Amino acid sequence: MFPNHHWGDWNDSQLQPTIQKLMKGYNRYLRPNFNEGPVAIGMSLDIASIDAISEINMDYTATIFLRQRWRDSRLVFPGNESVSLDGRLVSLLWIPDTFIPDSKRSFLHDVTVENRLIRIFSNGTVLYALRITATIACNMDLTKYPMDRQVCTLQLESWGYNLQDVVFYWTRGNDSVKGLDTLRLAQYSVESYYTTVSEAVYETGQYPKLVLHFALRRNVLFFILETYVPSTLLVVLSWVSFWISQSSVPARTCIGVTTVLTMTTLMMGARTSLPNANCFIKAIDVYLGICFTFIFGALLEYACAHFYTMQHQTIEDLHRDLLREFNESNGNGSIPIVSSTQPNQSVELSTAEDVTEQSANSDTKKHAGPKEKVPGQGCSLSSVKDALHQATSVFIVENPHNIDRHARTVFPTAFLFVNILYWLYYLFL
Repeated sequence: MFPNHHWGDWNDSQLQPTIQKLMKGYNRYLRPNFNEGPVAIGMSLDIASIDAISEINMDYTATIFLRQRWRDSRLVFPGNESVSLDGRLVSLLWIPDTFIPDSKRSFLHDVTVENRLIRIFSNGTVLYALRITATIACNMDLTKYPMDRQVCTLQLESWGYNLQDVVFYWTRGNDSVKGLDTLRLAQYSVESYYTTVSEAVYETGQYPKLVLHFALRRNVLFFILETYVPSTLLVVLSWVSFWISQSSVPARTCIGVTTVLTMTTLMMGARTSLPNANCFIKAIDVYLGICFTFIFGALLEYACAHFYTMQHQTIEDLHRDLLREFNESNGNGSIPIVSSTQPNQSVELSTAEDVTEQSANSDTKKHAGPKEKVPGQGCSLSSVKDALHQATSVFIVENPHNIDRHARTVFPTAFLFVNILYWLYYLFL
């Protein structure tokens, strides 16, 4: 295929040059094209797996196959074949000082040997591939958790060579990244991804940088079944007390307290896998707070209904006592007159003689003040009058059972309205 030419110490009859001949006069401490311009290094990635995504540490752990290509004119040899070298011979060649700036921890796999690949093509192109597992930082916005969408990045930079020495580029644009389309994650699904070429500016200069952006959408179905449905059912369970008689104090109290304690436990369990940061008021916290408010409101509703029921019974007992005193006083000539059966009206008492006198002189004493009470009346109504004023000083509910009747409509309607606003905001805004 080639004319009979000599290539240094070998000619075209030698199909596979030896490593010793390739390395003869090679200086691995000098980059290719030294003093002739920057070296163009093409990058491509295969995402083997994303093992874990941590909201607490705000990072993700991924295993990637990183492939780098560049041309080194010092490694040109005749023919159209390639030479695959043992990965341990990487120390004989110049390789880029690529690193991941956002990496917290990383390591090169070494089972059964270091997972490196070096392949030299006849035109001097070098392919250098390796398998890395790295834990990479990812800044997350958890305000819409668990309906959130996170955008994470994987950045590649040169550590020591600036833009005058090396230039990075994606070999095939967005197609340079493989594996994200078929990746299956526990809580997320890869929504989209794209690649960009940028530069990193530091105090020491400008350095080449490649960035892979990928968007992760959290699967909300798990959280609906684990948190949203149980909390909603607890709210509905708290409404059962509206149909239980107010006289069944243990039953209604037990339902209210049990639902409050269960909701508290559910709220604590939902926060165990999340960072304890006050800067994040998450969507799940808002919903659990709404449910807790409605459950606690149902408990307070019964407290108010029971209070007014007992107050109403107290007023009825006072009315019965007054009627009994009225019946008892008929035989003693002392007639207590109750102006009205309403509890908030005053009760005045006068003797039968005073009533007759007031009737005779009604024309002349129409605007006169009230007559003094005759001392020594048979029924001691002063204490009863004071107790009645104290009981009626508080706001009176005529029928306490109406509180439960209204609650059966107000609580479900308000909860449904709040749910509509909640889901519209966090899903579409």
